[in-house]
Amino acid sequence: MIEGQIVKVSGPVVEAGNMRGARMYDVAHVGEMELIGEIIRLEGDKATVQVYEETGGLSIGEPVVSSEEPLMVELGPGLLSSIYDGVQRRLPELSEKFGDFITRGTTSDPLERDKEWEFVPTAKVGDVVSEGDVLGYVQETKVIKHFIMVPPSKGGTLAEIKSGSFRVDDVIAITEDGVEFRMVHKWPSRVSRPVRRKLDPEVPFITGTRVLDTFFPLAQGGYSIIPGGFGTGKTVTEQTLAKWAEADIVIYVGCGERGNEMTEVLTEFPQLEDAKNGLPLMERTILVANTSNMPVAAREASIYTGITMGEYYRDMGYNVAMMADSTSRWGEALREVSGRLEEMPGEEGYPAYLATRLAEFYERCGRALCLGSDDRVGSITVVGAVSPPGGDFSEPMTQNSLRIAGAFWALDTSLAYRRHFPAISWLTSYSLYLDAIEDWFEENVSSDWKQVRDKAMAILQREAELQEIVQLVGPDALPDFARSVLEVARMIREDYLQQFAFSDVDAYCDLSKQYYMLKVIITYYDVLQEVLVKGVPLKEALSMPFKSRIARMKDIPREKAPEELQALAAEIQNELRKLIKY
Repeated sequence: MIEGQIVKVSGPVVEAGNMRGARMYDVAHVGEMELIGEIIRLEGDKATVQVYEETGGLSIGEPVVSSEEPLMVELGPGLLSSIYDGVQRRLPELSEKFGDFITRGTTSDPLERDKEWEFVPTAKVGDVVSEGDVLGYVQETKVIKHFIMVPPSKGGTLAEIKSGSFRVDDVIAITEDGVEFRMVHKWPSRVSRPVRRKLDPEVPFITGTRVLDTFFPLAQGGYSIIPGGFGTGKTVTEQTLAKWAEADIVIYVGCGERGNEMTEVLTEFPQLEDAKNGLPLMERTILVANTSNMPVAAREASIYTGITMGEYYRDMGYNVAMMADSTSRWGEALREVSGRLEEMPGEEGYPAYLATRLAEFYERCGRALCLGSDDRVGSITVVGAVSPPGGDFSEPMTQNSLRIAGAFWALDTSLAYRRHFPAISWLTSYSLYLDAIEDWFEENVSSDWKQVRDKAMAILQREAELQEIVQLVGPDALPDFARSVLEVARMIREDYLQQFAFSDVDAYCDLSKQYYMLKVIITYYDVLQEVLVKGVPLKEALSMPFKSRIARMKDIPREKAPEELQALAAEIQNELRKLIKY
């Protein structure tokens, strides 16, 4: 055991002497209260410890003891439906013991030690198992089957494997070499879990939100950022994604969010109903809550805790969606700790290694062929909210995230003020996954999906150009063809892009309905241009009664949408062409 003494305290950073032999990133217990910390710098026999709790009251000379192992995340049955803090302490358990405020130096087991799980073996005695192979499973929740796997770097020939009810610490299998397997194991949070190989992002991450799925799609295993100023809807967008996105497991990390916002998440999520099966959404959700008034160092650790749990479920072959709200607070934590360490600051005081840390984090997501003899494919898709001060996208956190992210969903303050939600700007957002997933859309949605989507984007961009002229001379000075573009662009904005997150019908829109809705508007645009060429006045073409039905498309139930929308598109063509006078 390596035991030293405190020689200096500077906020969450403590310097300890007589620590020769300690290693970087080992967990240390600081002071008489045994506050949890992590060694982040070594110099001679001195160790600098980043403490994950409030350091007020620490005195020079108090003991600092190294645990001689890094910050670990405990992985096993019982993670789902749990609420943790940034260092994986179970908050409901601490709340029962200490009330609303956690006493410093307290710990809790991440997984319940007394609960028994019904283990069903799938391997048998004599099987040769290696890292990633499945030994059996437990039914963790009603919707998720939890596979017990051989941990990385372990394996052997099974000499014994048990069946029945066991606690997570009980031995369930033993190899001929005496290697014991339990339902729980630990993994260092800052180390990426290995996979056989990463796969290309060829499958879309379906969210049910039209502006995202159609215009700026994200691939399974991809990473996206949502930057936006105060009140633009970052948290609501992430909560909507958590509820409706096609993912098996949802991990929501509230990193440095305001206490009242995190309280809403903690109270609402347990009450949310999973639209897929009618059960509580928490059956497949893990919450990591680290509010802005919690210690700054734990905020930095919470992101790694969340992604490690995500990798664990990815290794079982599940598709995991991780919501990080918000990575800006994580960057601020890095900046504060870096300042305490007296490191050379980079732009706006952020550490010079900010871009490297961001890249290391985002590279841990992806779609992968998992370890093990069977061909399991799992994915982690990360959506990170960014909170630029004053909505300034040129600040370092947004810019460094932009260099890495595959999809950029920019929230626009002016749209939010006009009550256009989701307030995602169609002019500044983009996706780098369009070409990779185009084949999937053509095969599973429609062969002309890309053409319809591109034409709608061209109309919106043309509208932005025409708006400059309108502001100078007014819309009446424009020719009929230009005014028709403005009218169709308005339809796309109001009747397609706007989506009500709290509507029973419109909160989720499947890909088939999305395509047919947009196809109706593009059909209207194409036929409108056709009849204008034939001399039909624009005013007469715009006065057709079916326009009100276009505005109500989003209220059509998803099972009836393809049939009704195809009929509407056919009616639009017939009615408009009747106006042509030969």
